[in-house]
Amino acid sequence: MRWLLIGLVAALAGCGTREPEVRTMRVEVPVLVPCKTKEVSVPHWAAGELEKADSLESKVRALLAERRQRIGYEKELVAAIDACQ
Repeated sequence: MRWLLIGLVAALAGCGTREPEVRTMRVEVPVLVPCKTKEVSVPHWAAGELEKADSLESKVRALLAERRQRIGYEKELVAAIDACQ
């Protein structure tokens, strides 16, 4: 029994003398990066200056112009968002 214990201690002592293996590993992790794009300015809306007394024709023209403004503004916003992805 004593020889078994001495053998076990000697075997365990031999494990501690081996040098550790050094390995370089490459780990790819996505990192958030702040997005820097040109600031999209809000246009001066065509229907912003409409009044109750304005004619129906001028109101419709202003609303149609504002619709085109909004479409262009939304396209600029989408382009700014796509630039960050």
